[in-house]
Amino acid sequence: MSKRSHDETPAVAWLGEPEEHDYPAASSYLSLVAEATVVEAAEAAFRSAASAEFKAKDILRAARLDVLPESNPHVASDLAKVRAGHPLSPVLLVRGDLRTGRPAQIADGYHRVCASYLTDENTDIPVRIIDVSGLR
Repeated sequence: MSKRSHDETPAVAWLGEPEEHDYPAASSYLSLVAEATVVEAAEAAFRSAASAEFKAKDILRAARLDVLPESNPHVASDLAKVRAGHPLSPVLLVRGDLRTGRPAQIADGYHRVCASYLTDENTDIPVRIIDVSGLR
């Protein structure tokens, strides 16, 4: 898999805040891996979390996820947005736990992370990152 040349694709632009529909999307995903009380608390925590930045390659490694190919329709859509200069929404991320071996969870934004990686694996991605410890 080859990375896109900087001449072909502009740098990824990012919105300052997640889009409103990102929060229920994150909750939908998290409802597959956590009980309802944690999901509700996570959505509230995402809304108030400070933004941080992490490299695309590091997010994928921490989540133990492979990069999706640019042929994936959602990745292709995000790459088209990047090429058109449209900003992407920040990613909602649940911190992993090194002690227990729990990987980070991309609650919303996996396709955006992959599109960013394919643009440049060192892309700094704004994230809202939360810890699940204490969410009940």
